[in-house]
Amino acid sequence: MVYACRVKFLPNVPLAPLTTLQVGGPARWFAEATTADDVRAAVHEAKARPWPLFVLGGGSNLVVADAGWPGLVLKIGLRGIEERRENGKVIFEAGAGEDWDALVALAVRRDCAGIECMSGIPGTVGATPVQNVGAYGQEVADVITEVLALDLNTGEVRSLCAEACGFAYRTSIFNTSERGRHVILRVSYALTPGGAPHVEYADLKKFFAGRGVPSLGETREAVRQIRGSKAMLIVEGDEDARSAGSFFKNPLVSEEEYARVAARAQERGLPAPPRFTTAQGVKIPAAWLVEQSGMQKGTVRGGVGISRKHALAIVNRGGATAADVVALKDEIQQRVRETFGIELTPEPVFVGF
Repeated sequence: MVYACRVKFLPNVPLAPLTTLQVGGPARWFAEATTADDVRAAVHEAKARPWPLFVLGGGSNLVVADAGWPGLVLKIGLRGIEERRENGKVIFEAGAGEDWDALVALAVRRDCAGIECMSGIPGTVGATPVQNVGAYGQEVADVITEVLALDLNTGEVRSLCAEACGFAYRTSIFNTSERGRHVILRVSYALTPGGAPHVEYADLKKFFAGRGVPSLGETREAVRQIRGSKAMLIVEGDEDARSAGSFFKNPLVSEEEYARVAARAQERGLPAPPRFTTAQGVKIPAAWLVEQSGMQKGTVRGGVGISRKHALAIVNRGGATAADVVALKDEIQQRVRETFGIELTPEPVFVGF
């Protein structure tokens, strides 16, 4: 069945192969949009039917229910990258369907700093503002200047500046107050030509200890190597990389809450949890909480498990179901809750549950 703007609506398309975790059932209807007009046509059709709408990017941060999605899954395939100089910065304006790591690689080749520490993160450009993607001391909120999005309430394309996006730690209006309102079409990032790499995170400092100041390219490769050592780099055939990435956010707590957690750790003969002071509060590494609660790397529960290389990655060891993933998620959360009194918040989007 063919609709306006070349959009094809396909029935009962399996979604598991379109995600990095590779679990979940089919989409009742599926379409791919390669232009803004395609997006409008698909959204119009979904409203007319009516079909529940879910917008799919690179599939790297998703858990799809075993029942699948009962309406339309719209995959965003808008491509194209434009570069321009503006107020001493280089603006990279990229279609939402562009591969994120490819954009990072391009920026590094152009000797433009600002996103090099986010190398190796799977997914598409359109996903980056939704969760304010970040790694190793950088986050996209620091460099995004504009998000172009289709407003599903009005049918109009909106231009949102960084402030209007409401960025905070792993959040924005797109996954909180205005969840489901926008389809992101393009994103603009202002990067620094000739800028120095951001080598502030402990893992990177350790990697470059005694080596002098690295280049942007060397920093990118270091980040990719570090991510690879933690199975946070998508590698074909590596079951420890068959995941949705970091499954839990690092908790942000007050000084008083941190002291309470440290006291509970001491009661159990555990060291005080590591801490990183931020403008929003004290960040406690979720991976530390998971392991100290007794859920170790390499834990297996049937077809799912915890990565052998990183305590925050729930992996599909083969034949896993979404129900298996959720059961392990629940077990990890319960153990951390019982041990430290902290509720871990999942990072992935849960689709069809």
